[in-house]
Amino acid sequence: MLNHLSLVKEVWLPLIVLANALSINSPAFAQIIQTNPQQIIQTNPQQIIRTNPQTQDLLQERFRQQQEQQNQQTQERMNETWLRQNFQQPQQLQTIQQQQFTRQRQEMFRQQQLRLQQEETRLQQQDFSRQQQLRIQQQQLRQDQQIRQQQQLRLQEQIRQQQLR
Repeated sequence: MLNHLSLVKEVWLPLIVLANALSINSPAFAQIIQTNPQQIIQTNPQQIIRTNPQTQDLLQERFRQQQEQQNQQTQERMNETWLRQNFQQPQQLQTIQQQQFTRQRQEMFRQQQLRLQQEETRLQQQDFSRQQQLRIQQQQLRQDQQIRQQQQLRLQEQIRQQQLR
């Protein structure tokens, strides 16, 4: 967008300057200068010259010098603008790259956090499975103990029965 604006400035500014130069150099403008007796031009601080055909050349020369000076200033401003734009583009590119790097780093961090959460969940599941297995083993142990106790009681009962006979 900035390049487009500078292009418009480069094209239109010289046209405007040229249009002004042509309108001032036209016979109608010269007639206005010639017929206006109140207009005074000062080329030398000691000497005041009224406009006449000879001073028209001086006016035109002074105007031409002013136009050249304005053109030079305009060109300098355009060069400064160009330099600023070309200096800003690498900065903007660097800013964009930094933003992309930051987003990538944030994404890496987010993925790392997700992996850590998944690992933590996996470890919790393993722990839960171990606890379940431990409970099952303890339950089996209790059942085994009960079975043994029952068997022992039966055995004792049988022995007692045999002794009674």
